[in-house]
Amino acid sequence: MVESALIERVRRKFQRLQSVLDERGRRHWAACEALELGHGGIRAVAQATGLGERTIQRGCEEVRGEEASDPSPAMRTRRSGGGRHTVTAQDPKLLEALEALVEPSARGDPMSPLRWTCKSTRKLAEALARQGHGVSHSKVAQLLKQLNYRLQGTRKCLEGNSHPDRDAQFRYINRCVRVFQRAGQPVISVDAKRKELVGPFANRGREYRPKGQPEPVRTHDFPDKVLGKVCPYGIYDLTDNRGWVSVGVDHDTAQFAVASIRRWWARMGRQCYPHAQSLLITADGGGSNASRNRLWKVELQKLADELGLAIYVRHFPPGTSKWNKIEHRMFCHITENWRGRPLINHEVIVNLIANTTTTQGLEIRAELDEAGYPTGIAVSDEEFRAVNLVPARFHGRDWNYLIKPRSDHEKSASY
Repeated sequence: MVESALIERVRRKFQRLQSVLDERGRRHWAACEALELGHGGIRAVAQATGLGERTIQRGCEEVRGEEASDPSPAMRTRRSGGGRHTVTAQDPKLLEALEALVEPSARGDPMSPLRWTCKSTRKLAEALARQGHGVSHSKVAQLLKQLNYRLQGTRKCLEGNSHPDRDAQFRYINRCVRVFQRAGQPVISVDAKRKELVGPFANRGREYRPKGQPEPVRTHDFPDKVLGKVCPYGIYDLTDNRGWVSVGVDHDTAQFAVASIRRWWARMGRQCYPHAQSLLITADGGGSNASRNRLWKVELQKLADELGLAIYVRHFPPGTSKWNKIEHRMFCHITENWRGRPLINHEVIVNLIANTTTTQGLEIRAELDEAGYPTGIAVSDEEFRAVNLVPARFHGRDWNYLIKPRSDHEKSASY
């Protein structure tokens, strides 16, 4: 049974509406209420409104019939064509003028200031008003939606002209990695992470804190004269899923890059690969480990002589550094680990890096490197010729080469 409270609610609604409803409207309204109430609804509505149950039953049949058939045009209370005309009907050229402002290929003078300010609906409304089209900014927003325009950001999908051997180099690197891994020889991916400000500076991302108690940081990102910046240089072991990060406090140079590899070998690499005879390095083509950087190759020669390892280097083609394994297997997890945390000092940075882990078992060790690495060191032709460099058959002059350790006689002759 329908509760008395619902019957009283229907009665109040009917008392408010009966003066504006005709006979058919009252019948259909009562039928809709009865259908909503379900079992016992017709009797309850009849009790609340005073309409006959047969009348309400007939209304239910009419409503069901209209729902099953094609909907008929709504009954009008004013003559056809009445009411305010749409703004586009009053101003037939409005849409064309608006689209000319928004569409880049049809904006006219490329030096017009409007070309750079028409992203705002208010600016568009002002520009249209100057052309004689009076329209509000809210109506401009509606018209843009009607023209199928939406606010959108940019999408990074245009890579520009790629090297014709780009994919071939990727395949070549993969083959080399598999050969070294099957032979039990170390394979590392190296790169420098972006420099970070040291001190109470804002760091992108968020972390959980008590409500209303965000970490206070400086309003401006001017480097601290004492703490300065740090430059993390990473080495990622592709086979062992372990990494090393040297947190440098000076410049990101080729000397710093090779010193980081040297530290990785002393702290981690030697223990993992005690019988290693060669080392494969995959790196991008720019920065401190650039393929055209002479000092990088000279420093690698020193490292090969110290360790007695043949060092194979494979560079990624220009513009493809994001495919370097260290980027999406180590650096991204470090960034995620310290999101929203101000890097207030060197100790915090080293600890945050060293405590980065993943469900796949990533382990990272980090150490502060306070040594100085000056820039502007030139390598003479004589020094470069002393590098025992063997170019590969495929892009050996730029991307792929081997640096062999020199004998004692060769070392003494080169110094």
